[in-house]
Amino acid sequence: MKLSKITLCVFFIIAFSLYSTKGTAQNDATDNAGFVKIFNGENWDGWYLKLRNDDAEMSKEVFAIENEMVHVFKDAPDSLDLGTGENGTHGLFYTKKKYSKYILKFDYKWGEKIANNFERWQYDAGVYYHVTDDKIWPTGIEYQVRYNQVTNKNHTGDLIRPKGVKYDWYSDPNGDSYLNPKAGGVLDETKSWLHFASPTENYNALNGEWNHCEIIVMGSAYTIHKLNGEIVNMAFNLNPSEGIIGFQSETAEIFYQNIEVKEFSEVIPMEKFLK
Repeated sequence: MKLSKITLCVFFIIAFSLYSTKGTAQNDATDNAGFVKIFNGENWDGWYLKLRNDDAEMSKEVFAIENEMVHVFKDAPDSLDLGTGENGTHGLFYTKKKYSKYILKFDYKWGEKIANNFERWQYDAGVYYHVTDDKIWPTGIEYQVRYNQVTNKNHTGDLIRPKGVKYDWYSDPNGDSYLNPKAGGVLDETKSWLHFASPTENYNALNGEWNHCEIIVMGSAYTIHKLNGEIVNMAFNLNPSEGIIGFQSETAEIFYQNIEVKEFSEVIPMEKFLK
């Protein structure tokens, strides 16, 4: 059967359009267009709060909105529940929406107050993604936000893998921290729950300055953790492959701002983000 010239013309227009759209999505992956603020800086539209102690009124005090930021422990006394083992104000503010393939951007800086089990986990918070439940702590992958002032070591960008979560992670030959497999990283076989980011001095600790963080996650394919523009950790073959997102309150006063997401309908090749 012969196709008319008009039919062929329509076919090629549609084919070119699909190719062009796919190419544009990939080309735009690394620019700043397409990001949407998912925290509006005024109220909790699109989010909900949860603490370990299930105290709804207290959660509003732990997660205070101030000057378009989330100020964790704003109205809490210093050393709240320190060393008591209670840890009731461990919690998260969660998105109501699930996400799968996207880039999440946010900024954070530390305050001065400490709380809960600070003596064990100094200046500790984090962001969970691909969360499939909202318990404290949830099933999901964590982008650790942490500074250990005892050892003067950055832990922001560490990967934490709770029970029920799977991914492949590559480390330096000693198993100490992330190393890209193309640079000699070896597959971790220990099935540990904590995977350290690559060492870096590119961070702000207790100086009152902001850190800029990015989580680039493409469904089950891979995740990239960035800190102040630097890739510090990666993992592959993720399970779960989608879920809600949660920002933590844990052992120290912290500020979060500029929480934005850029979503994709298809997996963007990892190489786009490694340039």
